[in-house]
Amino acid sequence: MEVKTSLLDNMIGVGDMVLLEPLSEDSFIANLKNRFEHNEIYTYIGSVVISMNPYRSLPIFTPEKVEEYRNRNFYELSPHIYALADEAYRSLRDQDKDQCILITGESGAGKTEASKLVMSYVAAVCGKGQEVNKVKEQLLQSNPVLEAFGNAKTVRNDNSSRFGKYMDIEFDFKGDPLGGVISNYLLEKSRVVKQPRGERNFHVFYQLLSGASDDTLKKLKLDRDFSKYNYLSLDSAAVNGLDDAANFRTVRNAMQIVGFMEDEVQSVLELVAAVLKLGNIEFKPDSRSNGGDESRIKDKNDLKEMCELLGIEQSVLERAFSYRTVEAKLEKVSTTLNVAQAYYARDALAKNLYSRLFSWLVTRINESIKAQAKTRHKVMGVLDIYGFEIFEDNSFEQFIINYCNEKLQQIFIELTLREEQEEYIREGIEWTNIEYFNNAIICDLIENHQNGILAMLDEECLRPGTVTDETFLDKLNTICAEHQHFESRLSKNSKFLTDHSLPHSCFRIQHYAGKVLYRVEGFVDKNNDLLYRDLSQAMYKATQSLIKQLFPEGNPAKVNLKRPPTAGSQFKASVGTLMRNLQTKNPNYIRCIKPNDKKASHIFTESLVCHQVRYLGLMENVRVRRAGYAFRQAYEPCLERYKMLCKRTWPHWRGPAREGVEVLMADLQVPTDEFAYGRSKIFIRNPRTLFFLEERRRQCLQDLATLIQKIYRGWKCRTQFLLLKKSQIVVSAWYRRYAQQKKYQRIKSATTLVQSYTRGWQARKLLRQLKYQKRCEEAATTISAFWHGTQVRREYRKFFRANAGKKIYDFTIQRIMQKYFLGLKSNMPPMSPIDKNWPTRPYRFLDGTHKELRRIFHLWRCKKYRSQFTEEKKAVYEEKLEASELFKDKKALYPSSVNQPFKGDYLEISKNPKYQKLNSAVEEKVLLADVVNKINRANGKGTARIFLLTKKNVVLADSKTGQVKASVPLPDLASVSVSTQSDGFFALKLKEGSASAIKGDFLLSSEHLIEIITKLHRTGAKAADKEQINVDISDEFLVQFKQDKVCVKFIQGSPKNGNGASCKRKNNRLLEVSVPMTA
Repeated sequence: MEVKTSLLDNMIGVGDMVLLEPLSEDSFIANLKNRFEHNEIYTYIGSVVISMNPYRSLPIFTPEKVEEYRNRNFYELSPHIYALADEAYRSLRDQDKDQCILITGESGAGKTEASKLVMSYVAAVCGKGQEVNKVKEQLLQSNPVLEAFGNAKTVRNDNSSRFGKYMDIEFDFKGDPLGGVISNYLLEKSRVVKQPRGERNFHVFYQLLSGASDDTLKKLKLDRDFSKYNYLSLDSAAVNGLDDAANFRTVRNAMQIVGFMEDEVQSVLELVAAVLKLGNIEFKPDSRSNGGDESRIKDKNDLKEMCELLGIEQSVLERAFSYRTVEAKLEKVSTTLNVAQAYYARDALAKNLYSRLFSWLVTRINESIKAQAKTRHKVMGVLDIYGFEIFEDNSFEQFIINYCNEKLQQIFIELTLREEQEEYIREGIEWTNIEYFNNAIICDLIENHQNGILAMLDEECLRPGTVTDETFLDKLNTICAEHQHFESRLSKNSKFLTDHSLPHSCFRIQHYAGKVLYRVEGFVDKNNDLLYRDLSQAMYKATQSLIKQLFPEGNPAKVNLKRPPTAGSQFKASVGTLMRNLQTKNPNYIRCIKPNDKKASHIFTESLVCHQVRYLGLMENVRVRRAGYAFRQAYEPCLERYKMLCKRTWPHWRGPAREGVEVLMADLQVPTDEFAYGRSKIFIRNPRTLFFLEERRRQCLQDLATLIQKIYRGWKCRTQFLLLKKSQIVVSAWYRRYAQQKKYQRIKSATTLVQSYTRGWQARKLLRQLKYQKRCEEAATTISAFWHGTQVRREYRKFFRANAGKKIYDFTIQRIMQKYFLGLKSNMPPMSPIDKNWPTRPYRFLDGTHKELRRIFHLWRCKKYRSQFTEEKKAVYEEKLEASELFKDKKALYPSSVNQPFKGDYLEISKNPKYQKLNSAVEEKVLLADVVNKINRANGKGTARIFLLTKKNVVLADSKTGQVKASVPLPDLASVSVSTQSDGFFALKLKEGSASAIKGDFLLSSEHLIEIITKLHRTGAKAADKEQINVDISDEFLVQFKQDKVCVKFIQGSPKNGNGASCKRKNNRLLEVSVPMTA
């Protein structure tokens, strides 16, 4: 059987306070401190979990921890909140028992986090599936929404719940969540209009201003500056470790997951903004003509913006802040409000607006998360409610909160005793009555229908006449003076007359957790919770549908003259419903304690913890659990844990577990009055007996560990010896084999050496014989050869002498040519056509051959170079070649144009929008486009013209307007005349009798003269049936201007305007062009 761990193993302090010995308040606190300092934040009191707030993250809430506590016995592992959550969930799932988890503690003790941990554990261990996961996600995401609208930063807690929350989570028969229902109790709505020093308003206000986009704030008419809103405290607006902007995004996402529609979210934000605007409305006094006082709004801008947000007429709300209408049966009376009453009305509207919005949010969440199936559900309730509160200044809120805690303490004691009694009866153990303090007398003091404090407060609020907090206190002094748990300054108990710690305007109640002093100021107003009917009706007139839902009593058609129930009576009814609900379920308790007031880790303030231990009644709880039997355990785990203490039960007991436990206890000689046998469990009365068993078990475990170590060491040594022995045999065998192999190798090597020497001697002897024989044969052959050679030379000497010279010459020439060609091959020049290098000739007689080879090689590498050209590049080189043929050594301008590429279209006429009109007028492809100067015969000055060359025409156009001035077909062009100088002048001479020759020839000037004439020469040849246009190069030529011929003469000189050539008219028949001299 598997041996499971227990909370008694490796225990720091005492994991279950029921086992604490000796039991006192000091030992109780010391045990909590010891466990807290070792990061053990959970401790048990029986089935109750005490949770200490560590104020830091601990690695005990991981998915691995969830799996560790899943389906384990409550006492099987060290104390943890997961153990309680698992016990409650398994009881609900397997035993069909509805459960409730009651989480209590003061503000900052970690109640909200505890409820989140319980819900997250249940969500982790229950079933999976798309629908189930959706329900779990909605249940978990309801927390951020309620925290944003219901939590606030207080001096004790940065995320304090300012409302009580009870959630019923509904499960099906398999234990999968189906939905839930949330109930809220007593939202602290007074915080909306006023916060104590060092505290904040509800989170949502700061989240909205910090996290909303600029566009959203503009729609809501808000500004990010907190100081602009009277309802927001500034001394603690920013909280360390709290990112309001990120939390706002989380809340928006959570609302979407829960099921809020986008228009609903927008309506909620508009109401939040309206509350902020409402706080900025201020009033000033205004005297009436009849002497009465009334109020007026100082600045109506905030009122206007608020009315626009809610869709209310400004005049209606303004009147509601200035007048109050009181209705009787047949009479209506309207009175004016002074400044104080106007401020009261404003704050009352803000509180009601926010609290009703919060209640609507809870209702809306319930609609989304409620179970859809109509079958019977199993229910697990989680109660996260405010703990007992004792402040320096306690008012109405603390009174009803402490009343709720009194009721919870009452049901806690009742259910704990009932659970104990039921277990004793179930196990057949005799039940003995347990004495304990019953706080029913305190609950009766508060909730009695006739003489209870809440009943007297309601009676005081309803009676006619002057009603004040002092009259209420007087009534308490009259009726409750004799009550042993009630004290006041004017009480009939004379012992308090000299008690100066009890002011006149206060009363004191001795609760189960201690005495609390309440100041009666504000009791009547807070209990009335009065909102003027005029404001309700004004709100109902709003065009926004959500406002109408929040103020149904404002409907004129449903006027109800009956006074609404007071806050106290409503809360009392809610608490009664809650108590009845809890009594139908199996309770599970989590008592939360905060270790210090500084919200810091590793600090344990004993006085503060002691105070909480007292008012949580933890010592009382321990005494109740220890009044009978302090410890109980099922027979099977008990026998499994302690069976090694008896030889008869160790190592295996074959019979029933109860008989084994009886044998064990008899063998240990435990007194019979220290334990009792139940039907399924053994009950141990005194913790000392349990610790005696644990000590014996610890000693036995040490002995068993020693025995196990001895047996293990013997087994290990024997195993090691046998392994060494086996290894020695293997090593010996391998060594003997190795030694014989080495000996064989030495003998074999020696034999081979002797054989090699013998074979070598025999081979050398044979070699000497063969060499001698070969020398004899070679000698005979040599002698024969010499003899035959002598005979041949004698016979052919005459022929040899006649032809020897020619053969030697041919052979020499052949060797020289071979050497020449091989040298030429190794010294071949580069493949560049412009490279002039060529190897020098070695011999003069090779001069002709050398030159011819050089010519052939040059032609070959030129051919190879040309073969690399594309068609476009070949056309460019052809133009350059043709320009060379036309102008090389003929025109001084040519050398400067060699390294300039022929671009053609210098104006980019097809892309430039300036020449769009000209481009459309020319139908053919433009081969060249440039700006030229047309020379005027009258004065020799030039006029800018656009020169276009196409395949068929030469076009001259205005450079500004793009208008075509002349178009000359290429066949009408006779010749082109240029000078030999470095100028850019050229004349286009037209054929006589052609249509284009009417206006005469053209004298033009261009910077791209060489390119223009080359392209003109090539294009003219193609257009005029292969007849190329003549190019005349001369420093003096005639130009036909209409009817007259003018001579154009070029001279060298220094021009006046810059370095370019200039044209000047000398007479009617002569134009002189002055060209600067070239260096």
